[in-house]
Amino acid sequence: MSLWRKRWARRAVAAAIVVVAFAVVLPRLADYSDVWGQVRELGPGSLAALVLATALNLVTFGPPLVAALPGIGFRRAFTAAQASTASTYVAPGGAAVGIALMFLLLRRSGFRGAAVALAVALTGLWNQLALLAFPALALGLLTLTGGQNPLLKTVGAIGLVLFVAALALFALALASDRAARRAGGLLARATNRWDAEVILRFRAQAVELLRRRWLHLTVATLAGQLTVFVVLLASLRTLGVEGGEVSLVEAFAAWSVVRLLGSLPLTPGGIGIVEIGLTTALVGFGGDRAEVVAAVLVYRFLTVVPTLLLGLALGPMVRRSEHGPAA
Repeated sequence: MSLWRKRWARRAVAAAIVVVAFAVVLPRLADYSDVWGQVRELGPGSLAALVLATALNLVTFGPPLVAALPGIGFRRAFTAAQASTASTYVAPGGAAVGIALMFLLLRRSGFRGAAVALAVALTGLWNQLALLAFPALALGLLTLTGGQNPLLKTVGAIGLVLFVAALALFALALASDRAARRAGGLLARATNRWDAEVILRFRAQAVELLRRRWLHLTVATLAGQLTVFVVLLASLRTLGVEGGEVSLVEAFAAWSVVRLLGSLPLTPGGIGIVEIGLTTALVGFGGDRAEVVAAVLVYRFLTVVPTLLLGLALGPMVRRSEHGPAA
């Protein structure tokens, strides 16, 4: 199959998933008129809580880049993060599209290629480690509270294995020049674009940066990830899904598993997959169908649309800054 046909096949599959999610699955779980009725009943206090949770989530986009790219400042980090995330909602390819755009925007801002590559790699790696760790954490919390969920057990166990493996490989690559040189040799043979010296330089830069900023990067990454969950929790509680129906731990478990599954590049931003997965899991835990569907749709609106609008508006405004010419 040609590259052109593969692209169109992927787009057809993505479109089919979205159509099935919103035209078949969700309407069977709850009538959209009932869902809209739940949303219309939101009072001023509930709306204020949702706006506050959304604003909190938005301001956490920039700090990981601030930690990983010295000298960028919050404003430019916020702009690059919003624009790169927005791109994942409109283009197939998932995180790869966002990473590529972030690299281009940061280079356009005047930062050196090596510094940008390191920052993008570390922020991406930290986010992936968080995505893998959360289902395992949720599994432990759910087990302690007496909950049972076969899907969570499976995904949590897989996430734990992948998290440990990724962390071990990263630590090994940073541990010695020999390991870094071996990785460079493997990449050189696989891509014909890298060599051992490039990997050694990258290792030295990564070790130096992480020695000074690993805690800042870790805290900023966790804040950025967990404020997304705060938006979901606010959506659930303001739309009537109380703790007696879906507890805090159960909501976190559903969110962590579905967020990991939604990161697979099947549809832009996991659209359709996240909605079906979250709704099914939360209803399975005991949530009212109409309330859960309403909460999930509000959550997705608040975590996608503001970033999409900000990213599309701010991305084209990025210009070469006073930071100096890119090298």
